[in-house]
Amino acid sequence: MALDGKHTFGSIGDTRVSFVEKKIDEPRKEFLKELLEFNGFEVIIEEEKRKSEEESQLYTLGVTDMTFNPVIWVYERKLKTFNGRKVTADYWNQVSTETAPQYWQKRR
Repeated sequence: MALDGKHTFGSIGDTRVSFVEKKIDEPRKEFLKELLEFNGFEVIIEEEKRKSEEESQLYTLGVTDMTFNPVIWVYERKLKTFNGRKVTADYWNQVSTETAPQYWQKRR
């Protein structure tokens, strides 16, 4: 899922959350959960309802910090990777493990 400028919030169970991503698969859920917990956020996860058992399970992931907006935290470079580098948009979207200081690509 691409970073979206909307800051959405609501509830998961009885807990108010700022939604990070909705309808994500298991590997994406695990990546974001580990990354956000590493950065000090309390992560809440909810399983989406499936129409049938054959469909893959999807998840909604949120954090209890109501001020958290993924776009702001990624582009202001406030999140850290597991090795202490700053998270870029490509890293967040799992496109690349590069964490160069810029979030754009230079063309020659």
